[in-house]
Amino acid sequence: MAVNVDIQKQLGDFRLDIRFKSSARRIGILGASGSGKSMTLKSIAGIEQPDRGIIEADGRTFYDRDRKISLKPQARNVGYLFQNYALFPTMTVEKNIAAGLKGGRREKEARVREMIRKFRLEGLEKHLPGQLSGGQQQRTALARIMACEPGMILLDEPFSALDMYMKDQLQRELSEMLEDYPGTVILVSHNRDEVYRFSEELLVINQGSVVAAGETKALFRDPVSREAASLTGCKNFSRIRRIDAHTFEAADWGVTLAVDREIPEDAQWIGYRAHDFIPVWETRGNRRMLPFTLESIAELPFEKNYYIKTGSGTTVCWFVQREQERLLEEKGMPSFLAFKEDKILFLK
Repeated sequence: MAVNVDIQKQLGDFRLDIRFKSSARRIGILGASGSGKSMTLKSIAGIEQPDRGIIEADGRTFYDRDRKISLKPQARNVGYLFQNYALFPTMTVEKNIAAGLKGGRREKEARVREMIRKFRLEGLEKHLPGQLSGGQQQRTALARIMACEPGMILLDEPFSALDMYMKDQLQRELSEMLEDYPGTVILVSHNRDEVYRFSEELLVINQGSVVAAGETKALFRDPVSREAASLTGCKNFSRIRRIDAHTFEAADWGVTLAVDREIPEDAQWIGYRAHDFIPVWETRGNRRMLPFTLESIAELPFEKNYYIKTGSGTTVCWFVQREQERLLEEKGMPSFLAFKEDKILFLK
């Protein structure tokens, strides 16, 4: 299924201006709270109406301002999984699943039984939502959506209210349940791990606009823009001044660095992920090193975060996992932190 979205909507001081095309089966939309992720999803579903633009999916036009087309939500054949699952609280599991079904009584009962079996809800048919665990509620909500055989499923921050253990468990369950679903699934999240794990293609949204788009793993490797790098988890940034094709000054870190590859002429920033530094205990640095002056340490359950004071007075983060921590215990604090060239992000 190909998806084509090109919409604009003004809401008070906020302007949504989203454009993307994709034929991927699993699409992620990553952005901070208030960036326009949910508004984009609701516009696709027909819950919100854009001011102008076009929304197409699988050759069907959901919305076209110029042609005066705006299909009602129920005509779009789109399943929407809300953050709180939106189950009817006074209806049993089986009645919730049957809620949107059309057809005769026997046909509906057969479809509900099929969904109960597929989503492992046997024995819970007569339970109310308040009697279910978080995972059971999610499976019931997904069963209700899938019972209607939607052409597209939209997942709106489905894990945001869960603790870490439950989140991991339900992410795995959801992926398994959607494994044989042939349609497009779009997941909206502010959590980079969720979208990385789930999506084939990714849109990064900032303040109502797409700042980066592409294949998910490639986008994490090379986010292109500072905003996209930050949203995909990069902690360290410096403005750069290009000295020549292979040398640049990292102004915010007070160092000049050399690289083998050619520095893009339009690069304005360098980004470097906090886990990618290499500690060096030599007394002299090479052309891709940052002098190590420890400012502070934050100890976490499975890693330590070291904050390094740079020559210009700014701070660089170095995150060290448990295996590498043993090396620091043996050798002490390093003299330098080395950059891996293939991990340096040149950004616009």
